[in-house]
Amino acid sequence: MKRFHVHVHVEDLARNIDFYSKLFAAGPARREADYAKWMLDDPPVNFAISTRGRQPGIDHLGIQTDDPAELAAMKARVSAADMTLLDEGQTSCCYARSKKHWITDPQGIAWEHFQTLGNIPVFNEVSVKSAGAASCCTPAADLVPAGRAAAHACGDPADEAPKSSTSCC
Repeated sequence: MKRFHVHVHVEDLARNIDFYSKLFAAGPARREADYAKWMLDDPPVNFAISTRGRQPGIDHLGIQTDDPAELAAMKARVSAADMTLLDEGQTSCCYARSKKHWITDPQGIAWEHFQTLGNIPVFNEVSVKSAGAASCCTPAADLVPAGRAAAHACGDPADEAPKSSTSCC
């Protein structure tokens, strides 16, 4: 099964948790001091919010799959279409360990294709693949089309420059 994924940066987490819990008629499946996630069955969506972005609004969209073969098929489709692809492989971010890759649409909106492999206790852990650099959830400027600014950076929203090739959820 595939599930649509939306991640929105918010200014007031408690106020937004209250709003979205009422909207979805369900509380978050996971709640942290800076993050909340709803895993809805109707409609099937992984909807996440966090206070880690530079500005409020949509951070990224995505497709989550439970099946590694579906993830491989999505990657093959993107590769065959000659789209710029950032393959993170197995990584950690947003309180989860995942296998993922990224593409960016012509407007600069990041799309994540991923399979969640398990939970982690912190927002993002050091990725083995990044050899010590913090790895997180949104591709940086290297995947954003010319003329579009990347609006994300790892760590504190006050940081001016990304600390790795990706930026935090």
